[in-house]
Amino acid sequence: MTSIRYYLLRTLTLVLVVSGGVAVLASYLITDHELEEVLDTQLSLHSRIVAGQLPENASDVAFKRLANRLSIPDYPARLYHDGQPVALGADDTTPAKLYHEEERKLALGLWKPDKTPRLLQGKWVQEAPFPAPDEEGFRWVDYDGHRWRVFSMFDDSHDLWISMGQRSNFQREIVARITWNNLLPMLVLLPLMLWLMNRIIRRGLIPIRRLSDQVQGRHASDLRHIELDVPRELEGLHHSLNDFIDRLGETLERERRFTADAAHELRTPLAALRIHLDNVKAGETASLQKAYTGVERLQRVVEQLLVLARLDRTPDSHTAPIDLYSIVIDLMADLWPLAHERQQQLTLEGLKQLHVHADETEVGILFRNLLDNALRYTPEGGHVEVELSETSGVAQLCVRDSGPGIPDELLEKVTERFRRASDQRTTGSGLGLSIVVELAQRQQATLHLRNRPEHGLEATIVWRTP
Repeated sequence: MTSIRYYLLRTLTLVLVVSGGVAVLASYLITDHELEEVLDTQLSLHSRIVAGQLPENASDVAFKRLANRLSIPDYPARLYHDGQPVALGADDTTPAKLYHEEERKLALGLWKPDKTPRLLQGKWVQEAPFPAPDEEGFRWVDYDGHRWRVFSMFDDSHDLWISMGQRSNFQREIVARITWNNLLPMLVLLPLMLWLMNRIIRRGLIPIRRLSDQVQGRHASDLRHIELDVPRELEGLHHSLNDFIDRLGETLERERRFTADAAHELRTPLAALRIHLDNVKAGETASLQKAYTGVERLQRVVEQLLVLARLDRTPDSHTAPIDLYSIVIDLMADLWPLAHERQQQLTLEGLKQLHVHADETEVGILFRNLLDNALRYTPEGGHVEVELSETSGVAQLCVRDSGPGIPDELLEKVTERFRRASDQRTTGSGLGLSIVVELAQRQQATLHLRNRPEHGLEATIVWRTP
């Protein structure tokens, strides 16, 4: 992935160049428009000045004097009589001083009412005279390979058409020079601006580099919060990293506790199993049944550990509307052989349909653990009762057994991992109820345990119906 610094530098450079180009283009167009208005105004004004300088009933001498004043080097003005050029005397052809080269791009013309030329000046004096005006005002005229901007007016006092024009490239050259003068400083300053942008971006990214260095330089066991002053834009990332560290610490602590508890819980049945097998080798056949019981407990511990490991790996449940009755009846059928082997009564009462919003697989594990616990701790010939009910929008799954129950002082602690009830004659892992509690929390449900007045335990899972 492209670095943020290079991305910002490249993007800002592109924005700078594009915005500069747009600014230059806008400046060119605006200058061209404004300059056209200014030059048009000057054409109109100068035409009126020329008209004002001509004496009334101007004679040929006056026109010769005007032609002499309008002549410039290489482009002498030309007088016409009846449409034909009139030669000027030696004194009349002395050209005026050329004050600026751009004067060559301006021209003046006078025409009689019948459109025959009276005086032409500048580059309008070619093989063919410049076209006479047809109406007053501004117009564009193509003449001698150039395009001219022309203003024309009819002077009633002298009975003459007066036109003044300028070549179009005169305006374009002025606009181009103005635009270039505006662009040149930008081009000169562009490298400096790019260098400054690079420095500013590098400085602005320092907090990110510091935050990265703090995370990268840490040992795997260092789960302290990142203490660093960061800009407002990085506060969310800063808090998120610290929250992640907290969650990671909780996960690692849970894994360490789980590993330690599992190792401790597995050590005892394995040691007992080895002792019983050694006794069997020594000829004590009675130890064979004890070894079998130890294997059962070890198998139970492993199964429950696998369930816990799965729950820890998948923190989120995929909930959906489910029918508790179908799940309960199927699992009761699976565990009925265990109840039948111990001559226990297993009954289902209450509703034949009860819908809750939960994860079907996890609810199955939850109920199986409750029912398995009830069957294991209920003596032979005992009774286990399952009931589905709903009261005031609250769905309940209740499992009642006729076992020894749980001492009152242990009711709140028996759901801890590897905490077993007082009847140690029954094989178990001490994980069943802790799994039930964790699964219930994942289903937004609660587990309630209470001892029955006669004897036995009642475990109830409560849901809010959708």
